[in-house]
Amino acid sequence: MRREVRTWHSPAVGEEMGVAAYGHYGKPVIFFPTGGGDFLDCERFLMVRALRPLIDAGRIKLYAVDSVCRHAWANPDAPPPHKSRMQARYGRYLIDELIPFIRADCDGTDQKLAACGASIGAYNALNAACRHPEHIDLSIGLSGTYAHDHRMHGHWDEDYYFNMPLHFVPGLQGPQLAALKKSRFVFGLGEAYENPAYTWQAARVLGSKGIWNRVERWGPGSGHDWPTWRTMLPLFLDRLAR
Repeated sequence: MRREVRTWHSPAVGEEMGVAAYGHYGKPVIFFPTGGGDFLDCERFLMVRALRPLIDAGRIKLYAVDSVCRHAWANPDAPPPHKSRMQARYGRYLIDELIPFIRADCDGTDQKLAACGASIGAYNALNAACRHPEHIDLSIGLSGTYAHDHRMHGHWDEDYYFNMPLHFVPGLQGPQLAALKKSRFVFGLGEAYENPAYTWQAARVLGSKGIWNRVERWGPGSGHDWPTWRTMLPLFLDRLAR
C-alpha cells in the first residue's frame, strides 16, 4: 500500500498542516481527526489498517488530514471569536489548498470526494460537505459533535454561522441546496458515552430540506471510541463509496 506524508505551511491557517495519503486509486476520502488529534491519528489508532482492504482493492484513496480543533473548539481557553475565526480560516485551507492538493495527487481527477470523521472530526466532515457539495457528495459522521453553541458562550458572528450546518442549512436555497440533494449523509452512533441529540438534530435539519440522510444506531458493546469507529467506517464506505 502506498503511503506518503506531506506537510506545508498553510497561508490560510498560518501554521504547518499535514496530510497522509494511502493508496493509489479509488474515490478520494478525507478523514478528519478528533478534537485533540492530528493527521496521523488515523494511522495510530489503526483506522488505516481497518480500511486497508478497501484501499488495496482500489475502492478508496484515503487522505488523513490535520485540523485546527485543538486550537479552537477543543481548547477551553480560546475566546469564542478566535474559535469561529480559526474555523473560517480552516475552511479556506480546505478549499484553496487541501482539495486542490488531493485532486492533483489523483492525476487531476474531477470526481467528487467523500468526507468522514469521528467526534469533532464528524462535524468537520458535515460542515465541509454542506458548504461544498460541488466537491463532496458523501459525508460519514461517527459519534459526531455537530453543535458548538455551548462552546461559544452566547457569542455569535458570521464565521460561526456559516460554519455551523445546524444554523445555515435551514436557510439554503437555489443551486447549493439542489447540489446537496444529490449528496448522501450517514451518521453512526454507538451506545456508550454518546450524545445522540447532536446526531438527531443534524439529521432533522438535513431532512427538513429534503437532503438524504440516514442514522445508524449500533447496539451493545459500541460506543464513542476507536474500536466502534473502526467497525463502522469500513462498512459504510464499502456500501456507499463509488
